Amino acid sequence: MRLEILNSGYRPGTKLLFTLIRVFSRQAVPDAAKLVFYRPDFYGGRAKEFTHQAMRGSSEWAVADRELMAAFVSKVNECAFCIGAHSATAGQAYHDDAKVRAVLADVDSAPIEEGLRATLRMLGKLTRSGTVDAADMREVLAAGVTPQQIEDALAVCAAFDTTNRLADAFGFELLSPAGFAAGAKYLLKRGYR
Repeated sequence: MRLEILNSGYRPGTKLLFTLIRVFSRQAVPDAAKLVFYRPDFYGGRAKEFTHQAMRGSSEWAVADRELMAAFVSKVNECAFCIGAHSATAGQAYHDDAKVRAVLADVDSAPIEEGLRATLRMLGKLTRSGTVDAADMREVLAAGVTPQQIEDALAVCAAFDTTNRLADAFGFELLSPAGFAAGAKYLLKRGYR
């Protein structure tokens, strides 16, 4: 059930921003944007900064890899909005939508590097069960992933486990393929701020 709270209660400057987004993108303002602007002092400001750092901060993972992690965690959580948004963004970042679809269909047979595969498996287990153990970490390290890359991947997972739950709780409306593509273009250009 969609919560209508995302359709009202914004400051005049935010309303103007939303109008400009609609005019220039020719797309509806995504509910994800509405959520972070609804209560910026309580949730939005902190969430934007944490997510931006996880997704665009300094990391040995490419932006495309982190967007794929976001799509993968969202797939495990069955969050349709975030699967669409981050699949589109990862596909644009890689310039390879087929690669993204292959990973989401079957991470074990997808055409990706072993370190990324091991990391995605670990994130999948963490997302499904809420825990990982030393053996899981040893497997990721054995695949050539550094401890810092693991920490960076865990930050992506934390950001999207939270975002997925909010998207589902608020009933985020799915965008059209053109809407997801426009959002992906924005995220790749501007990030999450």
